[in-house]
Amino acid sequence: MKLCRTIADFRSQRQAFQGESVAFVATMGNLHKGHLSLVKRARQLAGRVVVSIYVNPLQFNEASDFEHYPRTPEQDQQLLEAEGVDLLFMPDSRELYPHGQQGNCKVMVPELGDMLEGECRPGHFVGVTTIVNKLFNLVQPDVALFGEKDFQQLMLIRRMVDDLNMPLSIEAVPTCRHDNGLAMSSRNNRLSGKQQQQAGAIYQVLSHMAEQLQQGRSDYPVLEADAMDFLRQQGLEPEYVVIRRPADLLPLQRDDMQAVVLAAARLGDVRLIDNIQLTL
Repeated sequence: MKLCRTIADFRSQRQAFQGESVAFVATMGNLHKGHLSLVKRARQLAGRVVVSIYVNPLQFNEASDFEHYPRTPEQDQQLLEAEGVDLLFMPDSRELYPHGQQGNCKVMVPELGDMLEGECRPGHFVGVTTIVNKLFNLVQPDVALFGEKDFQQLMLIRRMVDDLNMPLSIEAVPTCRHDNGLAMSSRNNRLSGKQQQQAGAIYQVLSHMAEQLQQGRSDYPVLEADAMDFLRQQGLEPEYVVIRRPADLLPLQRDDMQAVVLAAARLGDVRLIDNIQLTL
């Protein structure tokens, strides 16, 4: 595995892959089984696998969240080496934002980026789409892989790729979960053992909602309110629990055949998100 820390070095190494298919996985490091499932799938889809590790300050709307985001670069490199990654890009902010974050050109996805996560975390998605756009320009992959845990992010990246006519495909990979259903996330490392058990309530309530919807429940506001109450009873602070259409994240209509239930909640100083997609 080749490790590159500068754009110039990365471009030089990437040049060697001309004529070969390239799959790309963008991460912020502190890798877990969820990340590695993306890498394993990437290996199945392309002859070369490129991974990036960069904790992007532009997508953090809380300074404390950025400061406390877990960083384990040496461990991450070992894991990626074991998975047979060909090229690892680990730049610093001076490489990716040479004119500073405020003076940097930005990419935004209107409407879809303004609801749910976009409303709760102002500026977050502009940071995500901007850095992903930069990385796509540098890596020039044939396929890029993203986890379904970040469902709205996945939708935004797909919209950006379509709208900007980018010559690549986006592959979604199912969420990896702990035994209690908690979606794997680097932020889980900041939870105590007791909190990790508490956090399983998010998947529990989303599963219950999915079952109710498949049984024909259509009183969506009641289901959402009950779910919020359940999470509060379990010691979490929910920001939203909603039932939406997966195509555009607008409120579900009674004749829709596909649905997604999404939740965001805080447990202590850790913010957690999850979702379940289903057919009605």
